[in-house]
Amino acid sequence: MQAHYNVLFLCTGNSARSILAEAILNVKGRPLFTAYSAGSHPSGVVRPEALKLVELARLPTEILRSKSWEEFLKPGAPQMNFVFTVCDNAAQETCPVWPGQPMTAHWGVPDPAVVKGTPDQVECAFRDAYLILERRISLFLSQPLSSLDKLAIQKEINRIGAS
Repeated sequence: MQAHYNVLFLCTGNSARSILAEAILNVKGRPLFTAYSAGSHPSGVVRPEALKLVELARLPTEILRSKSWEEFLKPGAPQMNFVFTVCDNAAQETCPVWPGQPMTAHWGVPDPAVVKGTPDQVECAFRDAYLILERRISLFLSQPLSSLDKLAIQKEINRIGAS
């Protein structure tokens, strides 16, 4: 396998989960990975609760923005090696489907942006999403990608998403 990988995290609104995953992987995965995030129907705004978590983790926030996945379909866009959807099938969300040949997996995470309740309950939902994504990304990064073939990698990233 190659020495550098581009990863796209997709969600519907690109306001929380995919943003969190992008921030986490861009720090934990450097220099081998560059992460991006996008939405099939972007909200146009990153949730302040997500930005707060990223800041608390001392991860950079400057480049985080809600954007359409169409940016990554244009000529000159980075070629993706991995595409992970992080929408929650259990909540009947429609996950975007990425065209092309990158390795893909569904890493469903409940949407903290839809949680209603006290500020503590909302904060807890965002923290849970962050921790789920951080764990999955850590498992993903522990895989010896350079020594695995494409089929073995695909099987492993699907297993990680089920954990």
